[in-house]
Amino acid sequence: MAVDLRAIERHASHAKALKRRALIVTADDFGLHPRVNLAVEQAHRDGVLAAASLMVGAPAAADALARARALPSLRVGLHLVLADGDAVMPREGIAALVDEHGRFGSNMVRDGVRFFFLPHVREQLAREIRAQFEAFAKTGLVLDHVNTHKHFHLHPTVLGLILAIGREFGMKAMRLPFEANAPLWLKPWIAQVRARLDRAGICHNDYVIGIARSGRMDEAAWLAALAALPDGVGEIYCHPAVPGERALTDGMRDYRHADEFAALLSPDVARAIRHLGVRVGGFSDVFGDVFVD
Repeated sequence: MAVDLRAIERHASHAKALKRRALIVTADDFGLHPRVNLAVEQAHRDGVLAAASLMVGAPAAADALARARALPSLRVGLHLVLADGDAVMPREGIAALVDEHGRFGSNMVRDGVRFFFLPHVREQLAREIRAQFEAFAKTGLVLDHVNTHKHFHLHPTVLGLILAIGREFGMKAMRLPFEANAPLWLKPWIAQVRARLDRAGICHNDYVIGIARSGRMDEAAWLAALAALPDGVGEIYCHPAVPGERALTDGMRDYRHADEFAALLSPDVARAIRHLGVRVGGFSDVFGDVFVD
């Protein structure tokens, strides 16, 4: 069996990086709505936001891209959408994945079973994942990281396809969606994901903060998290948006986007991060040696 020396070197650099204490601050759903995009821009210019995960097929993706190009220090990654969102490919090429409007459904258990057992569905899934990577590549932005909407890369088939396809597009970092208070039954599953990322030479965080309080990462949540920040490389992610009259999506009716936005601009949050003395940035900042070709 051929030995991938490059992957081994990456893994060694990754292991060295994990001994550091660092914090990656990310906003998800960049491109979903102009309210999200404006919050990302302001939170990066005037707050602690370091990175954003771009939905390349979302309604306001073009607006997000324009803002990202004007913010060279904002690290931008790919937020792959394979559930509860718009596909990039025309429906004719992925009819087994989407409804008549070209949208993925929200029944992830059903879809996960189909991904695993049905070859024609897997083939269409690979086609859509590739299309989203291609769309990101066409932006000309540096790919800081990859993650998935609703953490669908916890599914072994989805993760395998992302690892295989992402390698062709220079993917070097992914989110490991492991939170310290995760249920016991989930921890062996997370360990498998971690092992697969390590074997592939893909950098990842040690832990995340934001799953249990998804849509509710307000200032109090941030300050509590920072007061008990573990060692290693952490990622705090959130879903900021400027205030508006309507929910961004039906599934986000309970999200407190404006409170999350305010937390990213909070002087107290910024002060707490400075007090920790940790490095703050995107994945390419924390794992910079790996990102240098």
